[in-house]
Amino acid sequence: MSSPGEGETAGSSISKSRGWRGYLEDVGDWFAYKDKGGWLNDMKGSVSLTASIIATMTFQLATNPPGGVVQISPKDDVSHENCKPCPGEAVLGYAQEEEYVVFLRWNTVCFVASLSVCLLLVSGIPLNHRFPTWLLSIGMCVTLTSLTFTYFSAASMVTPDPIWGDTINMFVVVLYVWIALLSFVGLILFIRLFVRGIYQWIHMKKYCNRTCNL
Repeated sequence: MSSPGEGETAGSSISKSRGWRGYLEDVGDWFAYKDKGGWLNDMKGSVSLTASIIATMTFQLATNPPGGVVQISPKDDVSHENCKPCPGEAVLGYAQEEEYVVFLRWNTVCFVASLSVCLLLVSGIPLNHRFPTWLLSIGMCVTLTSLTFTYFSAASMVTPDPIWGDTINMFVVVLYVWIALLSFVGLILFIRLFVRGIYQWIHMKKYCNRTCNL
């Protein structure tokens, strides 16, 4: 019959033998999805719908921007040499040129990012692997972030200066909250990809050692 001191020694030796690999495996299990198949199916449907709606919204914002477009009457001369601004061009593109350029850039980034997410979903690439899933999550983060800045740019152009001055502090606080939330989600995504990669490397190394010893 073993003594209590021998049991404690054996337990401590087991814990030391696990080392950093054991703790890394525990972290990897914590980041792993318990029902990966069901989660992927739910995520694909939700992401596909969200990306499609955002792509439609940003397309409409490009063709029908905040402030509207220049209208014409039947008596107006619509030849390109004589009209400035020309019919159909954005009014705020002339009234607030710098702000409109910022708005157009963020709207374009959002449009392309949402289309990229849709392309990834319909491309047939298997999403049951870690990297495509990670890439899809990063694509949605870029899409939602650019949509946030598109909203801020559009609101700043169409809001009167007195009202914008009274609400600018609220916009700044909301922007900082969004950046903090985005940083947290991005950090989790990068840590999960890194930990799962190391976890897979450990298992491959163990497998290679077993096959070499046979």
